[in-house]
Amino acid sequence: MFDQKTILITGGTGSFGHKYVQTLLARYKPAKIIIYSRDELKQYEMQQKYNADCMRYFIGDVRDEQRLIRAMRGVDFVIHAAALKQVPAAEYNPMECIKTNINGAENVINAAIENSVEKVIALSTDKAANPVNLYGATKLASDKLFIAANNISGGSKPRFSVVRYGNVVGSRGSVVPFFEKLRDSGADHLPVTHLEMTRFWISLQGGVDFVLKNFSRMLGGEIFVPKIPSIRIVDLAKSIAPHLPVKEVGIRPGEKLHEMMCPGDMSYNTYEYDDHYVIAPSIQFSNRSNDFTVNAIDERGKLVQPGFEYVSDKNPHFLTVDEIDAFNKAAMA
Repeated sequence: MFDQKTILITGGTGSFGHKYVQTLLARYKPAKIIIYSRDELKQYEMQQKYNADCMRYFIGDVRDEQRLIRAMRGVDFVIHAAALKQVPAAEYNPMECIKTNINGAENVINAAIENSVEKVIALSTDKAANPVNLYGATKLASDKLFIAANNISGGSKPRFSVVRYGNVVGSRGSVVPFFEKLRDSGADHLPVTHLEMTRFWISLQGGVDFVLKNFSRMLGGEIFVPKIPSIRIVDLAKSIAPHLPVKEVGIRPGEKLHEMMCPGDMSYNTYEYDDHYVIAPSIQFSNRSNDFTVNAIDERGKLVQPGFEYVSDKNPHFLTVDEIDAFNKAAMA
């Protein structure tokens, strides 16, 4: 699907962008891969690692619509990964978060429509489902913008979809490297915000593979949610430093006890497939049906039961301490 195609990744110097580029270069022969981001140092460092002839590095901010329009000329597929993601930082700098996560999303949409890009997938987060913090609220707004963009483009290009998943093992700012740093520095305990806290768990490669697959599956307007395991944070701590006790330090501002990816309020629009869920749009599209029972590659799903929620503490698939250890080692290999 990506052979001789041009792919642009906003926020492409992040953990997702690195793994996505690595995977594209290993599996396909793209015409161009464009990394669009605002940090010249991160771009320079990434250039040392990925310098294939097809690689292009564009300095630019998603807040700059004209720069995005220029960067997307001739682009076939866009992955929108750029965002301000730190929950405490968003609480203290709300307008900056809004400018990047909401206004930036609108700019990506406008630039994609202007250039007749074929398909766009925006990366979302569990925090956008029934949000309790500003970051989650901005990502919910972003999700809504990308879904509604299918009505703006009408029957022509592009099509827009969203991918939502939970914590990524070992990504920048995640809890795994934080716990490992404490363990290796001789800490006498690991701080846990709440002893009952649970999280969904996915590897970086798993997230990349899910996005790649959904470019083939997408009809446009849906939110894709993978079926992935859950973990207990205390079990994660035991898997990383079994000799250290944990200390409960209290939930941070804007933090949830458990993660949600499919809210019960959206159960009437949620379809279950073999390895994922699809949240169909609540708005009616002007140019086609809102039936998402069959996707673009003829996989079939069915509506979930009314009131169904996909929440980390009610997930039927929990990893044990040993399974977490094995999962993390495989994910970081």
